[in-house]
Amino acid sequence: MGIIHALHIHELSQESDLCTLAAVSTMEKSRADLFLGMTGAVAPVFDTIEALAGSGLCDVTIIATNTELHREHALLMMQLGQRVFLEKPLTGTLQGDRHFTAELEEQYPHALMLGFQRRFDEPLLTARKYLHEGRIGRVFKVCSALEDSSPAPNGFQSPGILPDMGIHNVDEVLWLTSRRPKAGMVIGSRIFSHRHTTCQEDFDDALMMLDFDDNLVAQVQVSRNHVSGYRGETVIYGENGMIQIGRFCQQPHEVLMEVFSSASSSQSPETKTFMTRRYDQSLPEFIDRFGDAYKQELKVFLECCRDAREFPVTHRDALRAQEVVAGAMGRIMTSKDMAPIDYLHIG
Repeated sequence: MGIIHALHIHELSQESDLCTLAAVSTMEKSRADLFLGMTGAVAPVFDTIEALAGSGLCDVTIIATNTELHREHALLMMQLGQRVFLEKPLTGTLQGDRHFTAELEEQYPHALMLGFQRRFDEPLLTARKYLHEGRIGRVFKVCSALEDSSPAPNGFQSPGILPDMGIHNVDEVLWLTSRRPKAGMVIGSRIFSHRHTTCQEDFDDALMMLDFDDNLVAQVQVSRNHVSGYRGETVIYGENGMIQIGRFCQQPHEVLMEVFSSASSSQSPETKTFMTRRYDQSLPEFIDRFGDAYKQELKVFLECCRDAREFPVTHRDALRAQEVVAGAMGRIMTSKDMAPIDYLHIG
């Protein structure tokens, strides 16, 4: 993610005077040098974030370090008066998120924007607009699936497949419905890809059921076992129809959105095709699907910094999603809005 964010910052700097790529900090200098050589960007490379902080070169910082370093690195830059864009998740644990959120609320309530890029994805934004227009009537079920074609990379330090991967889907459901569930359940399993990586992760497949207690349910499916390729799919069920965003059989650089009327209607489905960007680089498979959204969220971050506005996605959204994940997994909860239930482990 560091490489893709640096690329987008460089592109935004070429398109307007919104920003300049001032410096890069990474422990993998060879990758930074390769990026600079490929793009023609000119920026010093530091091997520690402390060196970057001491350079005084940056006004704002984008952080995409290992999850367990998020709080430390973000606080370091905010203590210098900077505003920070932080990749998800906030800390990866419920206790860590609550502690960090309390710190931010007390000291830096408007200094952090969190990377939930799906909120800036054109197909999902269009679907959300249709929901608000009542296109399919009252929504009673949302299904969000995210499946990788391979295991987490060797050496990756995962807080768990749901806190790391499913957090995107949970935030998507909360954002689409503007509601918060009352209870949830998780079924997790280790069935294939965990045997092919040194990454220690709780599951390689998980299914989460969420009950909103007002005739609305949601299903979140995440997996690292979709060996035929990356799959991202969202289906929204309403009393008058259904919206489907994405499907695996589509062309890899197209996202098909279909709006179906109820079975009693003779109307043909409305379809929209959204073309995604071709990076033609060795990047994670989800970049081609969400590349435009990643770039747009950085643009919004920078515009908010320039105009001294509050961010549209913050630590509060991260904590809310983490509370849902933890509640569904049966962890001890203190929020009156969440009722923890037993965690089912199949494996």
